[in-house]
Amino acid sequence: MTDAIMTSRATRAPALCATVDYDGVDTGDGMVASARDFTADFLAAAPAVGRARVTQERVDLGRLVVSELVTNAVRHAPGPCRLMLELFEDALEISVFDRVEASPVPRGHDPGRVGQHGVEIVVAICESVSVEPHPWGKRVRVRLSLV
Repeated sequence: MTDAIMTSRATRAPALCATVDYDGVDTGDGMVASARDFTADFLAAAPAVGRARVTQERVDLGRLVVSELVTNAVRHAPGPCRLMLELFEDALEISVFDRVEASPVPRGHDPGRVGQHGVEIVVAICESVSVEPHPWGKRVRVRLSLV
């Protein structure tokens, strides 16, 4: 993991933006836990940029979404990945960049299936989910309402 970069911006740009890069060497729970903690710390900084405190419910949902997206990258796109968080007045945008072009596909609802519900969970929680191809892989971007 490399150090996080936090910046403050104006206008339609996010009030706060931070990224963290993972080298992909730690492919276990440590990387996912680190991403969840990074998200909680990021949202705790909201008052420092003049935004209201983010409720604990929304922090928990943000941590859950990040956990599912980073877990998906670890399992299906081994190698380096980047987590980017952007704080807007009413929403948190979460992006995970990885090195595999294939898009995550939600599986059909199956209460009997053990595991593999991550994309379903993200789609159910977030306002929007998009996958953007890049020459070196893809960006999965989601928007989580904070209101």
